[in-house]
Amino acid sequence: MTFADPALLAIGLMVAVALALAAIAMRRRRAAALAAAGVATTGGPGQSRRHARLTGVWLTIAGVAVLAVAVAGPSATVPVSHASGTVILAMDVSGSMAATDVSPDRLAAAKQAALSFINAQPGSVNIGVVAFQQGGLEAALPTANHTATAAAVGRLAPGGGTSLGDAILASLSAITHTTVSLGRNGSAPSIGYWPSATIVLFSDGQDESSGSGTGSGTETDPTAAAAAAVAEKAGVHIDTVGVGTAAGTTVDVDGFHLFTALDPAALESISRTTGGTYHPASDAAELNGIASSIDLRLTVTNQPLPLAGAFIALALVLLAAGAVLTVMRTGRVV
Repeated sequence: MTFADPALLAIGLMVAVALALAAIAMRRRRAAALAAAGVATTGGPGQSRRHARLTGVWLTIAGVAVLAVAVAGPSATVPVSHASGTVILAMDVSGSMAATDVSPDRLAAAKQAALSFINAQPGSVNIGVVAFQQGGLEAALPTANHTATAAAVGRLAPGGGTSLGDAILASLSAITHTTVSLGRNGSAPSIGYWPSATIVLFSDGQDESSGSGTGSGTETDPTAAAAAAVAEKAGVHIDTVGVGTAAGTTVDVDGFHLFTALDPAALESISRTTGGTYHPASDAAELNGIASSIDLRLTVTNQPLPLAGAFIALALVLLAAGAVLTVMRTGRVV
């Protein structure tokens, strides 16, 4: 137990001790006076009244001592478990996300699912947004202001290419507030341990840097694999959400008609590496349900529990009991 103002505690306890010493001294003087007068101090109804009066006095002194503890602002540290941490919504805004095989289009459906996810999270969760094309673009740092995060999601628009590896690195940078990058030889940096952080990656899985832009799924981006390894080492889970259909459709990108289909292979590999889960979603209804299917880790934090109220209540009980005994046995308040 700790105290906000130990000085008040010391002063209050000194007052209580002084009252106790005064009560003891008064009792001794009274007993000596009665003995000198030849009055018996044991037995009879007078003795029971004296005992009741003394009990009332000691209850009052105890109440003053407890009140001194309350005034000092006592508090105890208790462990509290709650869903907390950091979530980064990594949103694919490449040209293929304009495809309409998911109504009204892939990006719009993904944005709606992301907004549902944001609305479902408690205020103890900081949420950030990374919109990724090639190179990864940080759109909003993690914050407990979920309204600002939702506004950042609403501003996203399709355009450009996709690099899943850079998206993961940009998300890790947002989590750690430092630039996270791979070494020239692909070596993974050490970024510490962030077990309460989660990345939720929305993408159709097509990664131009791996050459899988046609949705073949036969190649995995080595950068994505290395970035996922960095996340796994740091304790960061990555849940991936596949946006699109296996049947696919054509989309206009910079004046070209390109075929695009959901390519889940890379997304499954990323989630599997980090201990996360791949969520296939072929329509907006399935995407909206993902908000409640991604589990955040419960963390335990030590929080102060104010105890002043409890001590005040106890002090009032003691003071009231002391006053009642004094009045009943002596007819006087003091």
